[in-house]
Amino acid sequence: MTNPDLVPAELRELRSRPLFVMNVAVGAIHVTGGPVGAERRVSDLTGGTFSGDRLSGKILPGGTDWQTIREDGTALLDARVTLATDDGALIAMSYAGIRHGPADILARIGRGEDVDPGSYYFRIVPGFTTSAPRYEWLNRIASIGIGHRRANGPVYSVFEIL
Repeated sequence: MTNPDLVPAELRELRSRPLFVMNVAVGAIHVTGGPVGAERRVSDLTGGTFSGDRLSGKILPGGTDWQTIREDGTALLDARVTLATDDGALIAMSYAGIRHGPADILARIGRGEDVDPGSYYFRIVPGFTTSAPRYEWLNRIASIGIGHRRANGPVYSVFEIL
């Protein structure tokens, strides 16, 4: 058992603030296959939008999401997108993620049905790179996202970790 006195009170809880909500449009999904427990899918990310208090804009076409599908149905995500802010800055965003849940829920998601976001687990860990002076602070933050899947693509609420 860890001694709580070793951790200062201000470090005992995770604090965050909203960064943006991102709606990603998914085009073709290419099933490239692979060994049992490591099947690969590559999805074309064709666009979308993001909106928050400190930055908003569109997702440029040309992104991809390389997914590994494990034998238990868990999807491991490895995505790259380019964000274009409303004021003209470009930001590279990459994220790793994981989505899992009961087999019947995952099957419904696979068919494009809307399901209760609380019925499965869907999280991402984004990172950002940019040389735009107004957004260079993104190069120095950690963030997390909570997602849910819609028929046309995922929706993520992304938070800066404070």
